Amino acid sequence: MIGFFRKRQRPTLLAVLGRRHLSVALLAVGLAGISLTVLGVLALRVYANHNLHLIARSINYTVEAAVVFNDSSAANEALALIAATEEVADAKVFDADNALLARWQRSEDGLLVQLEQQVARSLLQEPVILPVMHQGQQVGRTELVGQGGSLMRFLLSGLAGILLCTVLSAVGALYLSRRMFGDIVGPLRSLATVAHAARRERSFEQRVPAAKIAELNELGNDFNALLDELENWQNHLQSENESLAHQASHDSLTGLPNRAFFEGRLSRTLRNASKHQEHLALLFLDSDNFKDINDSHGHAAGDEVLVSVATRVRAQLRENDLVARLGGDEFAVLLAPLNSRDDALRIAEKIIASMRLPIRLAEGQSVVTSLSVGIAYYPDDGLSPADLLNAADAAMYQAKRNTRGQWQTAETERSALHVKNRS
Repeated sequence: MIGFFRKRQRPTLLAVLGRRHLSVALLAVGLAGISLTVLGVLALRVYANHNLHLIARSINYTVEAAVVFNDSSAANEALALIAATEEVADAKVFDADNALLARWQRSEDGLLVQLEQQVARSLLQEPVILPVMHQGQQVGRTELVGQGGSLMRFLLSGLAGILLCTVLSAVGALYLSRRMFGDIVGPLRSLATVAHAARRERSFEQRVPAAKIAELNELGNDFNALLDELENWQNHLQSENESLAHQASHDSLTGLPNRAFFEGRLSRTLRNASKHQEHLALLFLDSDNFKDINDSHGHAAGDEVLVSVATRVRAQLRENDLVARLGGDEFAVLLAPLNSRDDALRIAEKIIASMRLPIRLAEGQSVVTSLSVGIAYYPDDGLSPADLLNAADAAMYQAKRNTRGQWQTAETERSALHVKNRS
């Protein structure tokens, strides 16, 4: 039972307003129709009573002679002549002694006739009694009971009119309510759509369109202003998050990726290389006389040297290659994909050659530094990020021991095995 009530959908605003508007319209039409019908019945009642009095006078004038001479046949003939053509259900003529002299009665056969007489007895003032006068003296009287034919036809036509007006009013109310409430429901629906998109999809760039109704238009403008603030706040927050993410993954001095970023990229690249049977190379770079520059010119000069080294190394790489500062004066370069081992050697030589030009400091002095480069290949020198980094690091120290400012390839048991297999 609880699940049933939960599943019931709430009615829409258009449906609620439409029902209310239709109910008011039907109630107004019904009350107006009933009021007009009642007024019409009252007016027709007055008219029918007045008409019965006129008929009674006409009968009195016609049967006067028959009543004076107590001629029942003449009285019946005259009474039937008039009553049969008028709205009369029963007509009686009495003499001076209150004896019934003549009577005419309409047939009561048929349901419609009975209904007409029932309506007449309910609404008409009956019977209508008028004295029959002769030379200023009452010689008899007539009694008339009206027939409700006119009233019945009026009531039926009134009910039909009310029903027709109700149907037309219902159709017109539905049509007008949809047009009128469209100006209310439409802007509210647009507002709900934009609010839904902002809440569910964090889509703050949508805006509520202008509305024809002043209050709804003002509500839409206020909501749009709120969306403007939310959009600005979201953009600011996104910018702050991007800035924080960049700071977390990049070196603040050189702008290069840091060790964590480099190791993450190296791990993903190795997995991809293993999947597609590709080769890559890892270069480990270290400045040969960075400590002497720091001691002689200060740490600010050392920072300038590191920035210059990062810029020169980055300029020698291919578009998809990656260079990162691992810490201090150590840098690493990832060359992927690698078509041949000679590509790595050629890039290493370009990096070493780029450092032969002096580095001009901000104070006007110039310093010269060099880089020792260790080169490790995948998969020849290692299969994991740690193995490749260790192999390239060992090769770099071997280059320092041999001749500074040169490159050296890794010499591992795995690479020796590869060379032996190739030979």
